[in-house]
Amino acid sequence: MSATTDIPRHVLDGDPDAVISQLYSLYAKALRRYVEQFCPDPASAEDIVQETFIRAWRHLPRLSADDRPVRPWLYRVARNLMIDANRAARTRPVTVPGPSAGEIGTDSGMEEILDRQLVSAALQHLSPAHQTVLVETFYRGGTMATVARELGIPYGTARSRLHYALEALRQQLQGHDAITGS
Repeated sequence: MSATTDIPRHVLDGDPDAVISQLYSLYAKALRRYVEQFCPDPASAEDIVQETFIRAWRHLPRLSADDRPVRPWLYRVARNLMIDANRAARTRPVTVPGPSAGEIGTDSGMEEILDRQLVSAALQHLSPAHQTVLVETFYRGGTMATVARELGIPYGTARSRLHYALEALRQQLQGHDAITGS
């Protein structure tokens, strides 16, 4: 017995899906209770627990080769994920809905259509990496942590790409304003 008190070493070297299933049945309930103490809602807590076990699955070869217990590793990963989620929530600006097109006085919504076309054209001038981060964050509503995970890049890289993408988009749009004289 090594990696856990309930799982013999040779089981950790078995089928990864079966190992994760066994780890999940042993630790998920307690891990969920731990995470729920710090998460604002049960859905967020469940997301953290699921991501923790996904990471355990990804790192299973390393976990099975290590003589240390798995349980503290799971709790540490969950803690790190909660810290990342908290940081992402703090850095995400609060958006205030602006007046709708009807409140401004435009009857046809033509300005909104033109703005969309302008932004779409400006996006085409960005690099694919910058386009992807912008679209995933603002159009699809993903958090920085989620976007980084989906793209397979570090969290800091995703933040950096978003920063530079917004700056490049701003320059494109300002360049358009200078050309049109608006």
